[in-house]
Amino acid sequence: MKAAMKYLPRLAPESWRVVYAIVAAIVLFLIGEAVHPGFLGLANVETILVIASFVGLVAAGQCFVILIGGIDLSVPWVLNAGAIVLATTSMGLDARAPLAVAATLGLGIAVGAVNGAGVAWFGIPAVVMTLAMNGIIEGLVLGFTGGFTCAACSAYAPPVVQSLAHGALLGVPDALWLWVVVIVLVSAVLSITRFGRATYALGNNPRAAVLAGVDARGLTIMLYAASGFFAALAGIMLVGFGGQASLGMGDPYLFTSIAAVVIGGVNILGGRGHYLGVAAGAVSLTVLVSVLLALNMPDYVRSIAYGVVILALLLAYGRETET
Repeated sequence: MKAAMKYLPRLAPESWRVVYAIVAAIVLFLIGEAVHPGFLGLANVETILVIASFVGLVAAGQCFVILIGGIDLSVPWVLNAGAIVLATTSMGLDARAPLAVAATLGLGIAVGAVNGAGVAWFGIPAVVMTLAMNGIIEGLVLGFTGGFTCAACSAYAPPVVQSLAHGALLGVPDALWLWVVVIVLVSAVLSITRFGRATYALGNNPRAAVLAGVDARGLTIMLYAASGFFAALAGIMLVGFGGQASLGMGDPYLFTSIAAVVIGGVNILGGRGHYLGVAAGAVSLTVLVSVLLALNMPDYVRSIAYGVVILALLLAYGRETET
């Protein structure tokens, strides 16, 4: 075994974690085919990847804040509020779609920036700040919509947004093209830009990063704003995919976005990790759920599986750092 190991490429632990996440996704696909023949059919794989893209979008923002040792617990209602803003602002009209999309993304950025300001300027723990913001956004949404009973609340997404969620280019769903663009951009930003290097530096050693000239407060606000942006973007895609907004549509994406980041090998304490692994983690989670559904497993088994996978990986990564 040791003789074989020396022929493997010498990769950093962070790079190996990306490999593990990709291998896990492939293995789960194969398990799905074994338990349910036809699981690897093109249509089914496309559907799984499209659903994974929604998790991947939210996880992109979650990845940014976890890389500096933070967390964003406000994503459920930022996503939900974004979906409602899109539907109620556009009223199903393509002519109003640009304004609705801009308002939705602006909302996400604004909420994220407030989260970042609370963490960076006032020293509020990220868990407390973002959880409180999630409650505030939920209350505001329910208040302004009258408990989601307003006439505009039942409006459909504009056809152009629905086509983005359901359309295809060169035989590949548009939602996947969007996710590919996000994967490339986020990976490039973290890998080759000064912004990315500053993010890793702040996550590894905040004091040293500040001494090296990193604007810790400004960077923190920008990263949380990015998290809000991606949550709102996921809201746009989800309302386009489903046709309408609904209360609670963002709730499943809190746990799954964090789980995708952990499975993807990002250090939960910050400073290490790659978004490529997070994307593979999002796919792995979605395939896992699909396999459990194929086996007719109840919902509680899915929750148990999520928890077991996360704990197992955290234990494995912890042992990896000790060796």
